[in-house]
Amino acid sequence: MPSQHRKRPASGLDSLTPTQAGRELKRLASSIAAHDRRYYQEDAPRISDAEYDALRDRNAAIEARFPELVRPDSPTRHVGAAPASRFAKVPHRVPVLSLDSTVEDKDVVQFTERTRRLLKLLRESISFVAEPKIDGLSVSLRYEGGRLIQGATRSDGTEGEDVIANLGTLADVPARLGRKDVPAVCEVRGEVFMNKSDFLTLNERQRTGRALFANPRNAAAGSLRQLDPRITASRPLHLFAFAWGEMSVLPADTQSGMERWFAACGFKINPLTTVCQSAEALLAFHRAIERSAERSTTTSTASSTRSIVSTGRSVLATCHAVRVGRSPTSSRRRRRPR
Repeated sequence: MPSQHRKRPASGLDSLTPTQAGRELKRLASSIAAHDRRYYQEDAPRISDAEYDALRDRNAAIEARFPELVRPDSPTRHVGAAPASRFAKVPHRVPVLSLDSTVEDKDVVQFTERTRRLLKLLRESISFVAEPKIDGLSVSLRYEGGRLIQGATRSDGTEGEDVIANLGTLADVPARLGRKDVPAVCEVRGEVFMNKSDFLTLNERQRTGRALFANPRNAAAGSLRQLDPRITASRPLHLFAFAWGEMSVLPADTQSGMERWFAACGFKINPLTTVCQSAEALLAFHRAIERSAERSTTTSTASSTRSIVSTGRSVLATCHAVRVGRSPTSSRRRRRPR
C-alpha cells in the first residue's frame, strides 16, 4: 500500500557509470552491514528506518541497473546479522526468511496474481491470512516429544542465538505441549515483543542512571538477549506464534488452521488475524490497521500477508509474507522476519 513516509530511490541512475556503480555498491554493502549489526546484535540503531530503507532501496536500484555488479556481500543476498559471539549458535534446520515490502496498491494485486500462477490455480478461490506486523524479535521454539528443548533468535536466518533459558521465563512460551496430536518434532516460530505502555514504564525505570531503550522493539530484543535470564524474567515480554519451521507432521493444512492449532497448544496468536479472499480485502485490512495503529497498545507497524492458505483442494502454500506499507513510528527493518 502506498506510504506517505517512504519514497522510491532517488533518480540519476541513467548517468551512473559501471565504475561509479561498483564503488557505490561497495560503500552501501559496508554501510548496511554496519547498521544491521547495530540493529540486530547491539539493539542500538543509529539511523531511522526511513534512512535505512533509503540505503537498501538505493542498493536495489543500482543492482537492477547493473546486475553484473551484484556483490557476494550484497544486502539483497542476506537477512539480519550473524549471531552475537556471546551466545552459542543454533542452526536453523529450516531457514528463517525475511519479509518483503510493498509501497503501492498495485504491488498487492500483482502479488495475488503471482501466487495464482505459482500454484496454478487461476480460477479457484484462494484465501490469504493477514495480520498486523508486530515489532519485536523473531524466535524459533523447538519441541521434541512435546517438550521444549531449544529456543533461538532468527539472526541471519541460517544460524540463531541460543536463548532457551531466557525464553523459558516467558509466560507465553509453554514448557510442554500436552495435546495428543503434537508432532514428534515441532518447531513453532513467533515474535517476542513488548507493549508500548510497558516500554514507557521500563524506560522510566531506566532513567535512574541506565541507558534508555530507543523503541519497544529494541527494548524487547535487549531484554531477551541477556546473559542473565533473571533480567529477562523481570521484563514484561510477550510472544505471538504465527509460523513454523521443521515439523515431522503438519497438524493442519492451512495457515489459519495452524494458528488455531497454536492457540489450542497454549500459544497466543494475534487477535486481529483475518482471512481475506482478495487483494481488495487485503488492502482494506491494511487501511483499517493503519487507522488503528496509533491507538494500539502493542507495537504493530503495518499489515502483513503471512501466507496463502486454503483453496478448494486444501492447498497449503509456503509463500512468504508481503508487508504492506509502514507506520511513521516503525522501528522494524523491512527485510525481516519477522
